[in-house]
Amino acid sequence: MSKYKHVNFLWDDAKAASFDPVGRLIYRSNLLGSDQRITNTGGGNTSSKIMEKDPLTGESVEVLWVKGSGGDLRTSSRENFSSLYQNKLIGLQEIYAARPDKGLKSQAEDDMVGMFSHATFNLNPRASSIDTTLHGFLPGKHVDHMHPNAIIAIAASQNREKLTQEIFGGEMAYVPWMRPGFELGLAMQEIAKNQPNVKAIMMGQHGFISWDDDEKTCYKHTLDFIETAANYIEAKYAAKGGDATAFGGQKYATLEVEKREAILAAILPWLRGQVSKEKRFVGTMQDDKKILLFANSHDAVRLAELGTSCPDHFLRTKIKPLYVDWNPQAEDAAALKDKLAAGLEGYREDYAEYYSLCKHDNSPAQRDPNPTVVLIPGIGMITWGKDKSESRVTAEFYNCAVEVMRGAEAIDTYVSLPQQEAFDIEYWLLEEAKLKRMPAEKELARQVIIVIGAGSGIGKETAHRLVKEGAHIVCVDLNEEAAKATAKEIADKYGVGIGVAGTGLSNCGPAIGLAANITDRTSIRKMLDNVSLSYGGFDSICVTAGIFVPSDTTGHISDDKWALTFAINVSGSYFVADEAYKTWKEQGLRGNLVLTTSANAAVAKKGSVAYDVSKAAANHLVRELAIELSPLVRVNGVAPATVVQGSAMFPRDRVIGSLAKYAIPYTEDEATESLVSKLAQFYADRTLTKSPITPADQAEAYFLLVSGRLSKTTGQVVTVDGGLHEAFLR
Repeated sequence: MSKYKHVNFLWDDAKAASFDPVGRLIYRSNLLGSDQRITNTGGGNTSSKIMEKDPLTGESVEVLWVKGSGGDLRTSSRENFSSLYQNKLIGLQEIYAARPDKGLKSQAEDDMVGMFSHATFNLNPRASSIDTTLHGFLPGKHVDHMHPNAIIAIAASQNREKLTQEIFGGEMAYVPWMRPGFELGLAMQEIAKNQPNVKAIMMGQHGFISWDDDEKTCYKHTLDFIETAANYIEAKYAAKGGDATAFGGQKYATLEVEKREAILAAILPWLRGQVSKEKRFVGTMQDDKKILLFANSHDAVRLAELGTSCPDHFLRTKIKPLYVDWNPQAEDAAALKDKLAAGLEGYREDYAEYYSLCKHDNSPAQRDPNPTVVLIPGIGMITWGKDKSESRVTAEFYNCAVEVMRGAEAIDTYVSLPQQEAFDIEYWLLEEAKLKRMPAEKELARQVIIVIGAGSGIGKETAHRLVKEGAHIVCVDLNEEAAKATAKEIADKYGVGIGVAGTGLSNCGPAIGLAANITDRTSIRKMLDNVSLSYGGFDSICVTAGIFVPSDTTGHISDDKWALTFAINVSGSYFVADEAYKTWKEQGLRGNLVLTTSANAAVAKKGSVAYDVSKAAANHLVRELAIELSPLVRVNGVAPATVVQGSAMFPRDRVIGSLAKYAIPYTEDEATESLVSKLAQFYADRTLTKSPITPADQAEAYFLLVSGRLSKTTGQVVTVDGGLHEAFLR
């Protein structure tokens, strides 16, 4: 429908007709959730009152299907919706009315959430949302509760009630800010009863809710109200001068991309260390036009200090961001670092004071006082979260907050939620209980691990092993396409998209692929800086890259091949360690470095002199680096025996050469897989365990060494060779 400019009308009658009633609720929910102008990630909820057959009585009963606790509308499926007997839900009003301690933010109100389970239909295991009463107590068969920026801009304006009437006439009522729950549901029920012509309710500083007895009409109502609000705001915004005068006009200019990235690469690891004093965080950087319009403005410092208004926002962004009043045209990176340090100290003090002033006798303990959003003029925004996904969502939410402030300032004056109300949401005992029910974090959660040589073999297997434990993986290889292929495999399985290193990585997920030549310091430094720009820093590095150049038929190796072997197997690992340590020191967080040596380092034999000697040197490099990098970084090694299967160091011609060398029967036209299997078994038969050694066996050792399981181990080389007794230490 062409009349929509600020939302997308996506309803397809034929597609909707193909679903059952619950399926159409899911369809409507997914359509609404697919547009962030309608609601933010994880925000909003939808419902339908549907006639169902009672599994006990066989009678037809009205059931409220409503998006349950957790989940996201864009991706919600049937399992994300709770179902309740509508009459039993309404019946809870009598129980609540009988409580002498009933009232807003009372224990009685909180207790009613636990009562929802007594109204559950058909043993549905999905926990009901705190917003359930908002849907159940309204008269419409279909209800949408959304958090559009345009609507919240009105809800967060000083004269919000008057503006609601002016913009929507009698179609939208207004209810002052109330924490979601039983009391808000009752207030909405009363409004709908007394104002039968009303189709929606503006929720002060929160969002809005709309309803209808027809699901398509309900969907259309939702879009119409958002479109009306957005048109009103944009007209006022344009009349005031648009971007040229937004947020009081421009105060600072944006730095060139190269300058921004250079400053961020230098600052981010240090900043990550500062905000990770209690728990490690992963960062997201954003420097697009919209966020810079705000960060560079005269009013940014005032508006940032006010904080956000919608509770969905500040649960991620905290009550306010850290704004650093740094002049990008007159001050350097050292001055920025000093101002960040002072700003962080002040922020923590402010947060402690906020907690002290607002806490109740039964409030949970103070949470991490570090900011999750940092705004820097000329550079943009840095957000932090427990993983890349959370930091991206935090960035999304603060973008919503900026849009809300832009809209509110265009039509009126922006006002934030009062501190006590914000605190009572942030430290709500029901939210605390939800946090405690969340599954424990995985062993490598909050970690960023670089795997060099991830394009194939041991490195690829290690990357896949570590991500299973919750790590973010930076896949690095001389072959950039191979690195990106491994990263894509991980991203497709564990997250959304695969990022390209640099600022503005809204698409960066659990893995990225980068190229690096470990014999070139410049290449290594560029790669490490790109990791910092992608995630804010890194924690561990696994170097699995290596090269094997056999001697020629006379038993010799050329000087250039000798030099190349040592450049990759020894010098490369040292260059990586030396460059990475500069970042580790700035970050100040303990890290791990794991190098790849070989069982060959302890076994002298004919035909591989350069490789064997280089690996012996790598063994000692592990010990030397363990001393040099202590106590901040643990350094260990993994010494494989011959890994044939899945190894890039064993192309078909080398496999055939080895089979011929050891007089193992084969044919020239034999399948590569068969040849590899024969050689692998030959090597296995020389060991005590008699089992072929695989890349997965090596990956397990890397996992142990970067985890906390061997936290007191450094300077050691772990052998994974199947029990090659010739390599026993002498």
